[in-house]
Amino acid sequence: MNWKNNENQRFIQAILALETENEAKKFLRDLMTENEIIEFAKRLQIVELLMEKIPYSKIEEATGFSSTTIARVSQWLTKGEGGYKIIINKLHHQDSDRLGKGLS
Repeated sequence: MNWKNNENQRFIQAILALETENEAKKFLRDLMTENEIIEFAKRLQIVELLMEKIPYSKIEEATGFSSTTIARVSQWLTKGEGGYKIIINKLHHQDSDRLGKGLS
């Protein structure tokens, strides 16, 4: 992947420029079809389930994705760039922050 070409750099800048959930929703909806958004959201769900050591058969039931797709996501999770792990850790950190604030 060539992250240094102008188009890819501009795309990353666009993502980093998003400041709110509403801005992200609007940008993603303009960028992708509804089905693409659903598919990417389910891939993220697959990653979370894989990280929880849920069996493929249960992940297939929960997401509707084939074992082939789950295996491909698993491979990206274990042998990719580490992006999935970064975002899951950030999401879990945000979740624990929200829970902590609710207790005070």
